[in-house]
Amino acid sequence: MHELIESAIAGDVRALGKALSVIEDETAEVTQLLAGLPNAGKAQVIGITGPPGVGKSTTTGALISEYRKQNLRVAVLAVDPSSPVTGGALLGDRIRMQEHALDEGVFIRSMSSRGQLGGLSSATQAASRILDAVGFDVVIVETVGVGQSEVDVVNAVDTVVLVLAPGAGDGVQAAKAGILEIADIYVVNKADRDGAEGVVRELRSMIGLGSSSASSWTPTIMTTTATTGQGLPELVTAITAHQKWATESGDRVARAITRANLNLRRAVLTSISESLDLNQQRLEQLSIQVAQGSMTTAAAVTFLLQEIVPSTENS
Repeated sequence: MHELIESAIAGDVRALGKALSVIEDETAEVTQLLAGLPNAGKAQVIGITGPPGVGKSTTTGALISEYRKQNLRVAVLAVDPSSPVTGGALLGDRIRMQEHALDEGVFIRSMSSRGQLGGLSSATQAASRILDAVGFDVVIVETVGVGQSEVDVVNAVDTVVLVLAPGAGDGVQAAKAGILEIADIYVVNKADRDGAEGVVRELRSMIGLGSSSASSWTPTIMTTTATTGQGLPELVTAITAHQKWATESGDRVARAITRANLNLRRAVLTSISESLDLNQQRLEQLSIQVAQGSMTTAAAVTFLLQEIVPSTENS
């Protein structure tokens, strides 16, 4: 794993792809791979999210072009819907970004969501760490088209860019209870279409109703036409401004701590689930007792946890 990372840092694209496969396939080498990563934390990690059909992939492609004009290395993690047959990514986003395929300063990886809610693959955060460690300046995480309660992207990136568009139904109302509340920057794409100003007005009204303080970030509203590049330089400027604020205010560190907290919780739950699989006979015995009414569910949980995580008081 150490040699693999060293090769990836040296620019070996095959090695980088293999390292990402280790993460995505959740093989036994994952822990060793992540432990061998050099400390980085320099990359701008940007999340592009929003409902289906608003132009997330086109916006991502246009952002790549803008960052490449600054001679920055850009990596994209495009989280695609899972194939119902193979469970793999459908690769739609990578197909739509073919214009950057021959650029050595751009790396694009499609990852299957594998049924994960939240619009992200469970391996996305670890993959972002690898891309940061091997020297990419910008890491863009593009999510599956999300619904109002799928907001995991906020826990995986430093800046959340929510893309909306006119003519896609009442997008603001549909998403208000979820993804609209976690955006740092709102982008009304397809701004050359009728109704764009109406979406902007709704967003301004929504932001005005929210509470804010001098120390908090006031979300920015941008208008773009990603197919022509209109508004993209201004979007890059807004992203840079948010990243600067996040660093100076401590928000970036706070998000990193929250991210680590959630990852630890998930790791513990995964470990418990694996332990239950190994103790299937005991689980079956307790299930029978609960079904017969001779034991409560709470008592059964206590017994299982005591067996899975033995007390260390006397050790």
